[in-house]
Amino acid sequence: MEVILLERVAKLGQMGEVVSVKEGYARNFLLRQGKALRASKDNIARFEAEKANLEARNLETRKEAEKLASSLEGKSFTLIRQAADSGALYGSVTPRDAAEVAAGDGFSIDKRQIDIGQPIKELGLHTVTVRLHPEVEVAIKLNVARSQEEAELQASGKSIQELAAEEEAQAEFEIAELFEDIGGATLDQFDDPRGPEPEEGNSSEDEEQPR
Repeated sequence: MEVILLERVAKLGQMGEVVSVKEGYARNFLLRQGKALRASKDNIARFEAEKANLEARNLETRKEAEKLASSLEGKSFTLIRQAADSGALYGSVTPRDAAEVAAGDGFSIDKRQIDIGQPIKELGLHTVTVRLHPEVEVAIKLNVARSQEEAELQASGKSIQELAAEEEAQAEFEIAELFEDIGGATLDQFDDPRGPEPEEGNSSEDEEQPR
């Protein structure tokens, strides 16, 4: 199906271009969201008549998007989730989750503007793209952790694997110290360097000499 674009569409074309797309994509996305019109003679004439207004509207929405993008740039949002020791989530983080956590910080973002790619299924810091306008996008970070403390450690640059390794090393160190303490106590109790005290009445000097 041929359509005329009413705004720039990523990987497809600029405003005013006539492009050929699959009918399902046109019906379910481009036409439904007002991003394009069927490329009929009447619609092309309609676009030319409204082009100035469309460009002005596009400029206004782009400025609004750029303002929001400047506020979002470099932002990190924390999501607390349950996960296995390996870091695998019991579930996943979706664009809806990202939109909700951003809304909690006062940012109004539609889930359809968030490009995660594949659902996030691991703990850690994940960079995702927010497309605020056909010509404006910004990267944000999602800090997925099991606790606020873990999120802070991840934000400092430590991965879940490094945190697990540190915990394991600390546990091994504590166990080693425990065995050293036990071993030291055993030596103090049983390994007196002066040797065992002679039992009373058993000294060779006290034995009766034969007559």
